[in-house]
Amino acid sequence: MQSLFDDINQEQAAYQPLAARVRPENLSEYIGQKHLLGEGSALSSALQKGALHSMVLWGPPGVGKTTFAHLLATTFDVNFRSLSAVLSGVKDIRAAVEEAKLLKQQGGRQTLLFVDEVHRFNKAQQDAFLPYVEDGSIVFVGATTENPSFELNNALLSRSRVYVLKRLEEEELLQVIEQALAHPDAFPDQQVCCTEESASLLAKASDGDARRCLNLLELAVDLGDRQGNTVNVGKAQIEDVLQQSLKRFDKGGDIFYEQISALHKSVRGSDPDAALYWFVRMIDGGCDPLYIARRLVRMASEDIGNADPRALTLTLSAWDVQERLGSPEGELSLAHAVVYLAVAPKSNAVYSAFNQCRQLVRDGADLDVPMHLRNAPTTLMADQGMGEGYRYAHDEPQAFAAGECYFPEELADTTLYHPVDRGLEIRIGEKLRHLREANRAATQKRYR
Repeated sequence: MQSLFDDINQEQAAYQPLAARVRPENLSEYIGQKHLLGEGSALSSALQKGALHSMVLWGPPGVGKTTFAHLLATTFDVNFRSLSAVLSGVKDIRAAVEEAKLLKQQGGRQTLLFVDEVHRFNKAQQDAFLPYVEDGSIVFVGATTENPSFELNNALLSRSRVYVLKRLEEEELLQVIEQALAHPDAFPDQQVCCTEESASLLAKASDGDARRCLNLLELAVDLGDRQGNTVNVGKAQIEDVLQQSLKRFDKGGDIFYEQISALHKSVRGSDPDAALYWFVRMIDGGCDPLYIARRLVRMASEDIGNADPRALTLTLSAWDVQERLGSPEGELSLAHAVVYLAVAPKSNAVYSAFNQCRQLVRDGADLDVPMHLRNAPTTLMADQGMGEGYRYAHDEPQAFAAGECYFPEELADTTLYHPVDRGLEIRIGEKLRHLREANRAATQKRYR
């Protein structure tokens, strides 16, 4: 006897999201990635020549990686087999390869093996593809949202071409909406009317993600104004859906690092407007404000330094306010810090000196402390000459022992810190020039 739960399970099994229902069936319907598929491009030329090859599709979510793999299989009339790196292991890889080999032996039909989220496979799992890619058992197509040069084995990368897929432009997302509404399987038995204003709102809110765009459209149709078989989707329905949906923020992925990189570079480039934009983009997308606070402290230290030492104090204070007040009130303190850092004078002189000194030590400059700089708390140590000849700076004119060397003798002429001519480092540079000149004069006098 069939139960109510059987009916529910069948209905769930039959359901497909709008993005799946309107998936393009040939490359002419594929929207976006003109830099790859436009006339004269490398990939387009290869496809026209019938040269199907292994590849890695790298791009953010919702830009058409899976769809493109499906269309490749259709275009070249090959068997399509897919694996998810989240759910599959080496056993599944071997099963897919055996199936591909059998098909090739029986009828000579090639198999395109599509691996979604391929960066989630470990080294051993990635290595499992290599012999079958080399002997032509499969055409490997991997999809990843992460940088392949960091996440994929060099051996696998050397056997595949990497293609970068970009987020869709607003105009392209409008085409996606128009194409979906015209598709016979999109909303069967319904006539959906979506205003230009509503479609534009959807496209803007989708942040270049076609799948997100279609998901939002499907939700808006569910909330639409129904009159018989006609569903009207207006601004009110779109705004309602957008209020219920979180914007995409790929925490820990490439988009995350792209945006924090843009914020850092805007601050370094002294553009407060762009810096505020990227700060708000990250906050609006769900980034932890405390993460941004930590990065602002890094910027104050790395890019501003002694040109304005107050920047470090201010960013630490903004971090403290964020921890005390929380969101959204604390975020204003971070915004103050972002603008201050952007307009502050810039210097990476200490950052450069620090890195240069680290390299100096790594290269083997682990020299003994000169005898005159050693402490001599015991008579034995004093008798060995430790501390002998040390000049106490406070007993010298202007509390400076001109000519005294605090480096090991082998590094006596080393200079690491070069202040820039911006902010407070202008005065620091003037002071250092005076002190270094006094050192040179005293040293020359000593050896005359």
